[in-house]
Amino acid sequence: MTLIILAAGYAVRLQPLTLDTSKSLLPIGGKKIVDRILEKVVKIKGVSAIYIITNSKFFKNFSDWLKSSRHGKKIALICDGTTTNETRLGAVRDLEFVIKEEFIKDDIMVVAGDNLFEFDLNDFLAFAKKKDGVSIAVHDIGALEPAKNYGVVKVAGDDRVVDFEEKPPQPKSTLISTGIYYFPKDKVAFINEYVKMQNKLDAPGHYIGWLAKRDKVYGFAFSEDWYDIGNMESYKKADGEYLKKENR
Repeated sequence: MTLIILAAGYAVRLQPLTLDTSKSLLPIGGKKIVDRILEKVVKIKGVSAIYIITNSKFFKNFSDWLKSSRHGKKIALICDGTTTNETRLGAVRDLEFVIKEEFIKDDIMVVAGDNLFEFDLNDFLAFAKKKDGVSIAVHDIGALEPAKNYGVVKVAGDDRVVDFEEKPPQPKSTLISTGIYYFPKDKVAFINEYVKMQNKLDAPGHYIGWLAKRDKVYGFAFSEDWYDIGNMESYKKADGEYLKKENR
């Protein structure tokens, strides 16, 4: 299985922190976000390759970080060639870019690089391997108002995603997608098909919503803590909570 971490965004809502630093390289509780993600990733069984895709603006930052990372030898950095938020490829095209550049013919797990979570990715993988389609990790955010900022999911009794809306003005549930996906190798071709449509390529949720209407998508629900680092408020909250955890 191949693991891809998406870190090619420009995080304009976190400026000035992200003017010269990728969001994934910001510290949370004294440790970089990407390092916290990798602590989870390296524990996954059966991973043959790990790729991190970033952009031209932050590529050197990631290269410098990788030199001192204890996981450096396990990771390949990919640059998508963009330099500004206005010219970004978007998460779906970045995913397609890695697949094409590295000739990936394997099962793929994708993790958003601004995403902190406390569940075991091996549990997600075990769930996904039992299914006959794409799987996504979902979390109950507990209220409809904050759900408006995410991809909102409805899941049937067999775990199948029966409805998916990206940032709906009136959410139908409090269950949201968390930026963690599993694509069996026989379903990866759908990504290329979607990109050819040149439609809503930034948020992966648009792709998952499109896919759920055409093929089987399943939702793995977890109850452990989850943090989306989307703006300054959420960044400070996550930083404070991880500092408390680290100091216990």
